[in-house]
Amino acid sequence: MSDVQFNTKLTDEIKVSQEAIEQLIALTEKEDAVTGVRIFVSGGGCGGMSYGMTFVEQPGPYDCVLENDGMNIYVDAVALSFLEGVEIDFKTQGPNKSFVFKNVFANTGGTGTCGACGAAGGGCG
Repeated sequence: MSDVQFNTKLTDEIKVSQEAIEQLIALTEKEDAVTGVRIFVSGGGCGGMSYGMTFVEQPGPYDCVLENDGMNIYVDAVALSFLEGVEIDFKTQGPNKSFVFKNVFANTGGTGTCGACGAAGGGCG
């Protein structure tokens, strides 16, 4: 058995803009029992990897957390290996508002295509 501690606190592995934090806080305040937001990675196959966000009521045992202005952003250890270096922003262009993930999969050589919106480097939300 190893006595190695699992580091659950994120610092600069994932960057989140102030605008994105404010939007996430506004969204989570409307939900009961939500403790934060999870960033996840899914897929593979012909469409490649995709990413998304969902509300979290209870963090998992292998979650890392980025605490920012009272907002908890959770990423499990496996997803973090794909998302390290990502920058999350919130953009408004005319009537369109979305979370934008920049530099997605930079460490693994992927494209960062968002499965929910179908545009490389585009936003989900």
